[in-house]
Amino acid sequence: MLSVGFRALFRREILRFVRRPKNTFMPPAITNVLYFAVFGVILGNRIDQIAGYDYILFIVPGLIVLGAISNAFENASFSIFHGRWNEYIHETLTSPLSYLEMVVAYVSASAVRGLVVGVIIAVIGRLFVPISMEHGLYLVATMIVVTALFAGLGIIGGLVARDFDDLTVMNQFILRPLVFFGAVFYSLETFDQAWQVSLSLVNPMVYMVDSVRYGLLGHSDLIAVGILPAPYTRFAPVVSLGVLALGCALVLAVDVYLFKTGYGLTD
Repeated sequence: MLSVGFRALFRREILRFVRRPKNTFMPPAITNVLYFAVFGVILGNRIDQIAGYDYILFIVPGLIVLGAISNAFENASFSIFHGRWNEYIHETLTSPLSYLEMVVAYVSASAVRGLVVGVIIAVIGRLFVPISMEHGLYLVATMIVVTALFAGLGIIGGLVARDFDDLTVMNQFILRPLVFFGAVFYSLETFDQAWQVSLSLVNPMVYMVDSVRYGLLGHSDLIAVGILPAPYTRFAPVVSLGVLALGCALVLAVDVYLFKTGYGLTD
């Protein structure tokens, strides 16, 4: 059973962004209306189908990933840094909560924000194009893993940041560019050279976008480009999700270690 302290911390973090929808939910909603209108409708009418899908439908999974992980990262990093900045995080550190409970509470609340934003983007996309889930359970598992992963990375970002500008740099100039080059607006099948595919596969965002696209549309670029040997090609999405889950577990372990050692918390 979850402790009272854990539930209190989790509730506080949830209320922190729920009470300010104009700052947390409205910006990604407006931004994605513009994405769908410009990239999907205006440019989509001039672009042939990609992997057998209309362009606007093909980009929906990538936009969901972009919004979900950006908000999960932003929520966790801002919450930790704001707590350090105003020195109220010490109240959490002196509570009877274990370090694991603290980390899981922050990560869970931030992941919830990411998931809610992902649903909002999916609903907006549904207004522009019919959407159906081909692999529902796989999609839900992927979204939970990737939002938890970036919530965990957000905690690290909140601990290493020295001012609010650092948080902006991390989200806008590191995270978002990686997502844009993560096959959001294009397919790996469009590359003519093998080295282009290999270079793209170095970007971890490719696997996240591909996993969500597989869960939503049933299409996987990793299968199409044959990332695994021929007999095992169809297992590429499962392997990708497994690696992401492992990465999430490692990041959460690092978070717990940093909390335990007090890194950045007492600055």
